[in-house]
Amino acid sequence: MDFLLRIARRIDAFSDRLGRALIWLVLAAAVISAINATVRKLFNTSSNAFLEIQWYLYAAIFLLGAGYTLLHQGHVKIDVILGRFSRRAQVRVEIFGLLCFLLPFVVAVIAEIWPILANAYVSGEMSESPGGLIRWPVYALVPLGFGLLGLQGLSELIKRIGFLRGRCEDPGRPAQAKTAEEELAEAIRQASAQAGPEEGGAARQ
Repeated sequence: MDFLLRIARRIDAFSDRLGRALIWLVLAAAVISAINATVRKLFNTSSNAFLEIQWYLYAAIFLLGAGYTLLHQGHVKIDVILGRFSRRAQVRVEIFGLLCFLLPFVVAVIAEIWPILANAYVSGEMSESPGGLIRWPVYALVPLGFGLLGLQGLSELIKRIGFLRGRCEDPGRPAQAKTAEEELAEAIRQASAQAGPEEGGAARQ
């Protein structure tokens, strides 16, 4: 079990680093969008390649970032019934979901897209729009993204089994970083606490 938990920690570290790196793709997409809009307004011209590269970047962000989102429990959950169970019962349901839904779904999607990707690569399929981009790179994001999601799913499965066996902390409740509002409120409290004794000392003098 300890060996599997070490593997899970490495998967988590990889997913976390990748997710943070993908933030730069958001910036790249925003810059390309701004340039394309500026050129279109100033010179009354545009390029389908610039439009499609934005779609490619957004596809990369969402598909390659799915594992990062799963790691940080960022997917939408509706716990109307499950929230009433004990935490151990919830973890058992999560294990069932990982084994019977997430991982099979990952395999099914990869099996479905692989022939399409192979055909697009061999044929050199291009966009139907004039000046558009080659298609297979964006098709390749689908199996790659779902593969990363499945890898993180295995990590989540290992951690939940480890939790039930008492070998690790609850993976479903990761420590949340403080928001900017929380950090500001804490700084104000600290400043007030420091100012209090100083004002009291001045009053005594």
